[in-house]
Amino acid sequence: MNAIWSEVRTALVCTVLALGLASCIDMPPDPDREDWISLFDGRSLDGWTPTAARSLQGENAGGLFQVVDGQLVVSDGVLIHDRVGSFYRLRVEYRFLGGEPGHVADRSWRRAGILVHAQDMDAKAGTPMIPPSVEVELLGGDGQNDRPTANLCPRGMDVSLHGEAVTRACVSSASETHHGEEWVRLDIDVLGAERVDHIVDGVRVLSWSRPMHEGRIVTAGRVGLHAGRDPVAFRRVDLLPLRGCTDPRAGNHKAYFLSTDNADCAYD
Repeated sequence: MNAIWSEVRTALVCTVLALGLASCIDMPPDPDREDWISLFDGRSLDGWTPTAARSLQGENAGGLFQVVDGQLVVSDGVLIHDRVGSFYRLRVEYRFLGGEPGHVADRSWRRAGILVHAQDMDAKAGTPMIPPSVEVELLGGDGQNDRPTANLCPRGMDVSLHGEAVTRACVSSASETHHGEEWVRLDIDVLGAERVDHIVDGVRVLSWSRPMHEGRIVTAGRVGLHAGRDPVAFRRVDLLPLRGCTDPRAGNHKAYFLSTDNADCAYD
């Protein structure tokens, strides 16, 4: 009787899994399935370190960083994620919230940014709020004039654009202007120091390479979110690793990896 009940129970469990959750049959690994990592869980600031002017790192002074209706809202300052990455695709979906009308030439109006290759800095008040990094500048439109987003703004680093050193504070991308409070999808492909691509709504709008800090090539760093005068909301901040096992004999290899680290390979 116990054996019969065990078989019935197993059949019931398998039926439930097959209907809504999974199959009772082990699915083979899929080298093409993209294994995204959510850096923002939709509920909290877990994994993020806030930094604002005149505040110590880790202090969310004045509630400048909040989770509202599943969105991460940054009103001022910088959030730096704990994870250090080198080869990855970062995907964010963002929108500006309100903001007093300003002129499109005013870079403080409806301005935010994504930091890549962010380096560590001293955790004390009075240090620069934005760590050495390269900022992918986000700009909102005024409803009429052109104002591209996903621009390039080095922050204490030297970078190369088309083989030449960037000498301007910011370099505009070839993106379209996004007006109002519409959601914008931005992908940033970070390939170590070889190349970084800015991709807006599936269109590559700018590429650069060779970030350097204090005379050395930077190949890895942290991700940051930055806002200035007007708040910006993020409903998605996801990371897809692009470095790992590429040996097709391994169960965890990925066909889309762009850099090989077969020390991560897992074999049956």
